Amino acid sequence: MNRDDDPFAARLHRVTIAVVVVLAAWYLLPWLQHYLVGLTAEPRPVTARGELAADERTTIDIFRKASPSVVFITTRQRVRDPWTRNVFSVPSGTGSGFFWDDLGHVVTNDHVIRGASEAVVRLNDGRSYRAALVGASPAHDLAVLRIGVSLDAPTPVPIGTSSDLQVGQKVFAIGNPFGLDYTLTTGVVSALDRSLEGDSGLVIEHLIQTDAAINPGNSGGPLLDSAGRLIGINTAIYSPSGTSAGIGFAVPVDTVNRVVPQLIAQGRYVRPGLGITVDADINRAVTEQLGVPGVLVLSVGPGSPAEAAGLRGTMMDRYGNVTPGDVIVAIDGKTVDGVSAFYAVLEEKRIGEQVTLTLMRDGRELTARAVLAGDG
Repeated sequence: MNRDDDPFAARLHRVTIAVVVVLAAWYLLPWLQHYLVGLTAEPRPVTARGELAADERTTIDIFRKASPSVVFITTRQRVRDPWTRNVFSVPSGTGSGFFWDDLGHVVTNDHVIRGASEAVVRLNDGRSYRAALVGASPAHDLAVLRIGVSLDAPTPVPIGTSSDLQVGQKVFAIGNPFGLDYTLTTGVVSALDRSLEGDSGLVIEHLIQTDAAINPGNSGGPLLDSAGRLIGINTAIYSPSGTSAGIGFAVPVDTVNRVVPQLIAQGRYVRPGLGITVDADINRAVTEQLGVPGVLVLSVGPGSPAEAAGLRGTMMDRYGNVTPGDVIVAIDGKTVDGVSAFYAVLEEKRIGEQVTLTLMRDGRELTARAVLAGDG
């Protein structure tokens, strides 16, 4: 029996042919349209987007106002050819900075300019100036440059505060990551009061942690709040690869606003102090042995605030017997359980300010008052 004699086989054959025709038409339709209708050369109509969201307008406005105050810093270093003894100037690094005032002072990180023999500051409008180093504080990773900018200098970045920052609030970083100038990244305050060992080996205290992308070249650029005010200076990232991993750090503006004026006026930062000698390694060993967490006074400088307050240093007799000195356990009620905490509390004070010291001496708790002086 052939297919024509079998109604079911005939129907199946017709259905198969129909499916093949439909599939062929489906795949060939675009080609048929192309050849029958022709390829259009007109662009597609634009769909209206409506108004920008409020947070988008805020971000755009912050960048528009702040970016002219941000600068791109390139440094060079002089090296000597050991064979010819000729001196060459070679590129050293790049970083960011921003205008502090109308006098041409530019603030950046100390590690951006450390070891450089010259620095060039490029403005947002393309102008470039050779910079002079005014002063630096490695302990805070801050430095101030000055350029001979004309009277049409950019407006300085508005100053905010960092003492009232809260975890979760929005932040905006402007800088020049990898030489890609004037880049904006956004994020939030991830944590406060972080400590980090800087390139100089010194521990930088009270840092702001943020997840705003900070990469090499961002260093020295401003960290802004949602009002466009300076709340920190981008200084470092935590990343094994050397690129942003969502953990960046910034020097808080309260520290900047205390250190930078001194750098401009004196060329260096003078820390408030008591005029005592301390040592982190000795301190750790002795205080653990005494069972008293605090700061061991090794020696008291003559004419120092500590001497005026009656503090006692560590003594050693001719037989080598050591009598531990006073152990400072608190300053104005703030516990200091080590040398880093001791300096961190003093950083919050000013020269000439009176502080109350809580001491442990021969197992007894005492209090003393001292007026802070310049320490180095």
